[in-house]
Amino acid sequence: MRLSICIATYRRAGMIGATLDSILPGLTDDVELLVVDGASPDETEAVVAGRFQGRANCRYLRLAAKGGVDRDYCIAVEQAYGDYVWLMTDDDALKPGAVARVLAALAGEPDLVVVNAEVADADLGRTLLDRKLRLAADRTVAPGQRDELLALTGDLLTFIGSVVVRRETWQARDKESWVGTEFVHVGVIFQAPLGRPARVIAEPLVRIRYGLAQWAGRAFEIWMFNWPKLIWGLAGIGEAAKAAVTPREPWRHTGRLLTMKAQGHYTLAAYRRWLAPLPMPRTHRLGAWLLAVWPRSLFVLQMRLVVPLLPPHEREMMKFELSRH
Repeated sequence: MRLSICIATYRRAGMIGATLDSILPGLTDDVELLVVDGASPDETEAVVAGRFQGRANCRYLRLAAKGGVDRDYCIAVEQAYGDYVWLMTDDDALKPGAVARVLAALAGEPDLVVVNAEVADADLGRTLLDRKLRLAADRTVAPGQRDELLALTGDLLTFIGSVVVRRETWQARDKESWVGTEFVHVGVIFQAPLGRPARVIAEPLVRIRYGLAQWAGRAFEIWMFNWPKLIWGLAGIGEAAKAAVTPREPWRHTGRLLTMKAQGHYTLAAYRRWLAPLPMPRTHRLGAWLLAVWPRSLFVLQMRLVVPLLPPHEREMMKFELSRH
């Protein structure tokens, strides 16, 4: 088996059907689809079973209990048969031809393939961002070039569905240290130099449903603290590469707080829990507090005046954010 497309899912009965429908037409005798279900209490099992019936290269594994997204992906990789595993999400969609495109990229026997993605609204009807990684052509990163790989792909790799990795590489690496971060794949990829090249596909092959992450309610904690802690804790990688992905303390940057406010994640409760206990200059504290208590309707009105000044690739995303709140 050349490739296993691995999905870890939990309580996604309303969306996983569309995800599977986008993947199934691309399967071949050398590609399998594996769904690991963390004991979903909804109709996920029935949705998956209805689509997998009669398909020898499709498997469904229901766990006794939810282990969390990181651990459930690790279980999926353990159970996979493929030389490579594509860590696909349970609510997004592959674009036509995506599987064939990835199989072609595997011909060079890389350790890692990073797949570009586009971003759409919740029903996949409207494109908000035509590509996460603004790369005009495919790129190959030599073995050992972790700084270059992180700087190039770090922002895209917040999305686990962009990762296609050699299974034996994944299995040989430490995973427990990264379980619970929500980004176990990043820990696996960057904990040590890869032994083979990494291939980065410029063409978007995945269509992401924006704003539907399972941990959306923890977005402020994850993006302001957990994600930068993970990136800046990577050993053997230079500060310039890490800074290209995220500031060490994003909450000190007004622009980052404005984005969190626009997304509805920065509130007075978030300020009190996460920022109030931290040491910071008095003027910065005052500004952070004012932004937290600023009336939502007034903030949205003001931000709409700023949207036309944003770069084109950010404009649609911000317009969509403001329309949701």
